[in-house]
Amino acid sequence: MTAEARAANPASPPLTERQEARRRRILHASAQLASRGGFDAVQMREVAESSSVALGTLYRYFPSKVHLLVATMQDQLQHMHATLRKHPPASDEPAERVAQTLMRAFRALQREPQLADAMVRALTFADRSVSPEVDTVSRLTTAIILDAMGLQAPATAEQLSAVRVIEHTWHSALITWLSGRASIAQVKIDIETVCRLIDLTAPEQS
Repeated sequence: MTAEARAANPASPPLTERQEARRRRILHASAQLASRGGFDAVQMREVAESSSVALGTLYRYFPSKVHLLVATMQDQLQHMHATLRKHPPASDEPAERVAQTLMRAFRALQREPQLADAMVRALTFADRSVSPEVDTVSRLTTAIILDAMGLQAPATAEQLSAVRVIEHTWHSALITWLSGRASIAQVKIDIETVCRLIDLTAPEQS
């Protein structure tokens, strides 16, 4: 588990180097299977075989397919976050930077629609037992948005509320696109519209 993931979920014990390598193989196998066949293609036995771990070991890491796919989404978001930090949006306006960032993340998922669908379905199916993993996905999405905003001071309560609304809209836009109920152009309009909340909640300069 990466340092970023541990920070988002401090209750998780640190993994040894060998355990971390095994976890990475499992997540890679999960992503590969989902990319080829979506949610239904991710079968725990096949994941175990593809990652060269015993089935019982796989279940110790991830108690169910939903746990595994939500963790896969967490892993994908961590990669996106690292990429966005290396290549941040160029706009001077916080709202524009966030919109550009979320559309870049959206297009990354668009390139792997079956993987995106599998991860979103897992989030939808997640019950309380998956709450820590779902919370980590939410925190990572929040961190991506806050980084893009480039705040010079800690976010206010109003700004954090705006971030939550933006996060909900982004996830909803992803679901509606995956279901064929929204075009990429409509998703872009919705994202740009909701990001205007950043301007509305910005503290007034004294």
